Amino acid sequence: MLLPELVTLLIMAFAVAMDAFSVSLGLGLYKFRLRRIFYIGITVGIFHIMMPLLGIFTGHLLSDTFGKITNYIGGILLIILGVQMIISCFSDDDRALIAPMGFVSLMLFSLLISLDSFSAGLSLGMYGVRAAIAVICFGIVASVLTWSGLLLGRRAHYFIGTYSEVLGGSILVAFGIKLLIL
Repeated sequence: MLLPELVTLLIMAFAVAMDAFSVSLGLGLYKFRLRRIFYIGITVGIFHIMMPLLGIFTGHLLSDTFGKITNYIGGILLIILGVQMIISCFSDDDRALIAPMGFVSLMLFSLLISLDSFSAGLSLGMYGVRAAIAVICFGIVASVLTWSGLLLGRRAHYFIGTYSEVLGGSILVAFGIKLLIL
């Protein structure tokens, strides 16, 4: 593999995983333990490996139709998650409406923020990129950016205080609305 091809793949992986960073930044305000942060980053990385791989093998035929549907589903789910975070902040129970990233929530979260890597995989497949190297780049970059977002959000929680969950939920709602509008 040539260095320019690797640099191009890393830049593309970084661009695709930036939403993972942004959403994780808001979600990190929810005070996750380091062990949970590790698992979330690994899971997001695995989804960022599976989705472009699936996209590479699926082909160009489904890209237009599938892309629109996933934006709407992703937007609605992010809004629901964000609203639940905001409501849980005002509840007496710390574990109110949302369990902090239970298995189903973690799978949905990982799927949501890796959907755009499916489209990237479609375009990579058309150009004949080496699938193994591409998906490894996507997975590593997504994991690192997710960890970074969660850790920065966790750190910001101490500065912002109790209502940091409102801020985190608001960020998730904003990204959900962005997906619905665009």
